Amino acid sequence: MRIHKEGYPTIFLSIIVVAVINLLTLFLLAPRYPVLTWIILIATVGLLIFIFSFFRIPKRTHSSGSDLIVAPCDGTVVVIEEVEADEFFKDRRIQLSIFMSPLNVHVNRNPIDGEVLYSEYHPGKFLVAWHPKSSTENERHSVVYRSLSGREVLVKQIAGALAKRIVNYLKPGDRVHQGGEMGFIKFGSRVDLLLPVGTQIDVKINQKVQGGVTVLGKW
Repeated sequence: MRIHKEGYPTIFLSIIVVAVINLLTLFLLAPRYPVLTWIILIATVGLLIFIFSFFRIPKRTHSSGSDLIVAPCDGTVVVIEEVEADEFFKDRRIQLSIFMSPLNVHVNRNPIDGEVLYSEYHPGKFLVAWHPKSSTENERHSVVYRSLSGREVLVKQIAGALAKRIVNYLKPGDRVHQGGEMGFIKFGSRVDLLLPVGTQIDVKINQKVQGGVTVLGKW
């Protein structure tokens, strides 16, 4: 396991804050309130461990195949339905949405091999990630991939109530590999996929998925 590069500034700042809090607690509270001192120490160290965990990248064997669509993130499948596309596409698509809790691995990965046709950031609200309108009203970054066979899929990184920063590394014209990093979302969020109608979906509502590992469907 390693720590994602997006976590370095946050972790560095967190270590400083935790150290300052505990030094002040040690000198100001410890002599008179030893129990409170221990509570603060345990709470702050626990928070620091959580922050380290949030930016973890575990070692995994990723799935691959030109006919496969793999999960772009860890989380729980919360939506599988046919919708009218609201961005880039003009037809109906299968929307598959994955909710990411703060405890999930938060690196986002390319679901297919291919070329990036479109990469666009949209400012917006910070509704809770499971809200139906979060897909269209929240801050988000959308990427459209064209597979080697010519099929196209749109992936939206969507901010939630706690997610205040979306990072995306892709630009139009990039050639990408399935399972490679597309970006990162900080502290709880959601990822939507818009797939061609007729795509075979191999997951179900409330199923837990792993980014780069779980096969969501097949062309």
